[in-house]
This record gives sequence, C-alpha cells and structure tokens, in this order.
Amino acid sequence: MADSKVERRSGKRIRADIPLSIKLPQGELEATGRSRDLSESGIFFYTDAQIGEGSELEMVLILPPELTQGEKRWVCCQASVVRLEERNDSGELGVAAVIKNLQVLPGQVG
Repeated sequence: MADSKVERRSGKRIRADIPLSIKLPQGELEATGRSRDLSESGIFFYTDAQIGEGSELEMVLILPPELTQGEKRWVCCQASVVRLEERNDSGELGVAAVIKNLQVLPGQVG
C-alpha cells in the first residue's frame, strides 16, 4: 500500500528565505528566525529559540510580492505552532505555524 500524506494546506505555498522576528506573548521570548516557505494561512521557519508545540507567537516579516498583489510588505502576524521538526544541521528547530491574524504595517514597503 502506498504511503500518502493528506494535504491540509488551504493556500499555495511559496518557498521564501525571509528573516523574521518572533515574540511570545507577555515578552517571554524574543528571537529571530528564517522562513523556509509560507502561504496566506501558514509558515514554516527555522529558529534557535526554544518554542513549544501549541505556542502562540507574534512575528514580523516581509511578505513577498506573490502574496501581496505585487509589492513586498512588512506585516505583523499572530500564529499558533502546530508542528515541530527536529533541529537541522545548523542546530535550528523547524517550526510549522498556522497564521491566525495578519496586519500590514502602515507605511512599510519592502
């Protein structure tokens, strides 16, 4: 029997290596990371931070033109961690998160 994965993504995923800043609520953590890929509803990124599954995050990053009708845009989004992957060769943790809320930051064009 073939091993098949169920596709749960609701939007087209775009490969993008974008720096991002990460905060947990109440200032418990401030860290940085780099995206691997993202869509309108989710993001996968790598970070050195200790983040747990189910954590609520706030992230600031630049969305690529493919997701913003032509212009890079700085955004702030709230997300929830849904999956963690083992650390890669450089020791970074892989984090998959669903984006719950996203605001374009005023006056910020990439």
